[in-house]
Amino acid sequence: MTAAANPAPLWQPDPERIAAARITRFQAWAAERHGAPAEGGYAALHRWSVDELETFWRAVADWFDIRFSTPYERVLGDPAMPGARWFPGATLNYAEHALRTAEDPARAHDAALVHVDETHEPTTITWSELRRQVGALAAELRALGVRPGDRVSGYLPNVPQAVTALLATAAVGAVWTSCAPDFGARSVLDRFQQVEPVVLFTVDGYRYGGKEHDRTDTVAELRRELPTLRAVIHIPLLGTEAPEGALEWSAVTAGTATSSDGEPVFEQVSFDHPLWVLYSSGTTGLPKAIVQSQGGILLEHFKQLGLHCDLGPEDRFFWYTSTGWMMWNFLVSGLLTGTTVVLYDGSPGYPDTGAQWRIAERTGATLFGTSAAYVMACAKAEVHPARDFDLSRVKCVATTGSPLPPDGFRWLHDEVAEDLWIASVSGGTDVCSCFAGAVPTLPVHIGELQAACLGTDLQSWDPHGKPLIGEVGELVVTNPMPSMPVRFWNDPDGSRYRDSYFEMFPGVWRHGDWITITDHGSVVIHGRSDSTLNRQGVRMGSADIYEAVERLPEIRESLVIGLEEPDGGYWMPLFVHLADGATLDDGLRTRIKQTIRENLSPRHVPDDIIEVPGVPHTLTGKRIEVPVKRLLQGTALAKAVNPGSVDNLELLRFYEELARSRSGN
Repeated sequence: MTAAANPAPLWQPDPERIAAARITRFQAWAAERHGAPAEGGYAALHRWSVDELETFWRAVADWFDIRFSTPYERVLGDPAMPGARWFPGATLNYAEHALRTAEDPARAHDAALVHVDETHEPTTITWSELRRQVGALAAELRALGVRPGDRVSGYLPNVPQAVTALLATAAVGAVWTSCAPDFGARSVLDRFQQVEPVVLFTVDGYRYGGKEHDRTDTVAELRRELPTLRAVIHIPLLGTEAPEGALEWSAVTAGTATSSDGEPVFEQVSFDHPLWVLYSSGTTGLPKAIVQSQGGILLEHFKQLGLHCDLGPEDRFFWYTSTGWMMWNFLVSGLLTGTTVVLYDGSPGYPDTGAQWRIAERTGATLFGTSAAYVMACAKAEVHPARDFDLSRVKCVATTGSPLPPDGFRWLHDEVAEDLWIASVSGGTDVCSCFAGAVPTLPVHIGELQAACLGTDLQSWDPHGKPLIGEVGELVVTNPMPSMPVRFWNDPDGSRYRDSYFEMFPGVWRHGDWITITDHGSVVIHGRSDSTLNRQGVRMGSADIYEAVERLPEIRESLVIGLEEPDGGYWMPLFVHLADGATLDDGLRTRIKQTIRENLSPRHVPDDIIEVPGVPHTLTGKRIEVPVKRLLQGTALAKAVNPGSVDNLELLRFYEELARSRSGN
């Protein structure tokens, strides 16, 4: 979608909002201190931030008062990607900054965390109590022999104990890694066995959808299969006693191992010292173990949350996520800006589809983040948030996970508030941040991300490396970002890292998404480029087709695959998971094709429309396209997909059988 197709913005911030935005104040300050442009608004600031990359990041460090315990020699020691070295010589600690608000006597007893479970009754933890718990737990970790660089793992839901464990790990200089408790043992081991943790924080189970889910057998298997563990710390979410040999959470946070004043001791580590390990979805092999640094995440998240999301001490930050998704790590970083972070542990739609809006109301959320899929589910279920809930404090609704369809923008505008900042954002686990998304001072156009983020030279390239405007191309980033991985775990020569991002365009990050950059600087995401539809030489994004098809009330979800045939032909089936009571008859087939033709083009119309029992997803809820394509090409299931990475392996057998029937075997 381009400016010509959609000239009028859906939403425009008023002058008062623009003047009050932190990014406006930052620009004025950076103009005085660091030579940033005083005029020209966001576009000029962004241009300066990528042209004067080192000056920009120095300004970010100064603006947010980063505590370097030893000074940096320069901002960027080696700018070449991969391997750019940020702030060489500097030492700092992420957790020290996350808990800094507790040092302010006026705010120490304010809420740092608000926790909500499926009862929807909020409980709070103050800044001073969080700091005390982190100090106590960090001291216990040190007493257990945990040292800087050791790995500490969490098999935990989105509960306050998980935040405390992450911050205590960072305080020690150890490396955090986590999985949600709905991951099965094999999925967890595919991740944790790679990094060999010395401590495991775990629950006995969790509550989801109104039911209790016991995980004691899974935890026992994890303990057997992780021989490097020195300690297991038990959090009795379901009230069971700690298994033999495990420590109780209440004991390790009591403060018996702390220094006399109970203050946390923050290990001062190098800027590029590992903070955490995140994982790719791992659909076609072992998940990539992505290492991000203390300093890189600290600066990137300050920029993203403090400038782009406009968060500060008066805000409450709620994002529906689990500990197995990068958005949880991003959510925890809300603490950096002095913001109260809202943690919800439970089903996104329990007891009804409107659950997340109810939580936003009950917690006084000012920024509410969710998935595009949830927004569209609310629209289909005819949820009326503004009518049924007091959302007067919500100033921004942000979405990610997949592109927010145009109908999603319209629904939020009509059903939540007309004066609502809608921030569709896109980035990746790989950087634990956004390449493009929220800008509080820019208008919102339907179906578009507002702009590329500061310090991110985001471009759309054709296969020859030529930048494109108004045309679909590969998402590339031509300059380094502080939160890009310092490395992958168990990738000693860096070959897997280079192959993942730098193979197509050496020295330039290629992310694997199709995007269009419009002539007014906004961004449209079309889907993954590694599962590209390429019909008659024209490349198309699957997300555009999903958006059109899933407007139809009969379609619960869809999946489109483009298959190069051995005879040189091209087969593009559309798989549809129908809503209850719907039937895939000739009438519905005709309406699906008509919808696609009218909203997109005749070229987007599929060759076949096939009903399926369900659409397979990764464990973080993304549709699985590439493994399905491999199955349809005849690859055996065991080789086409890593079974521990899929939410429902049985769904993939349908596509395997379809491939057999097509080949006549």
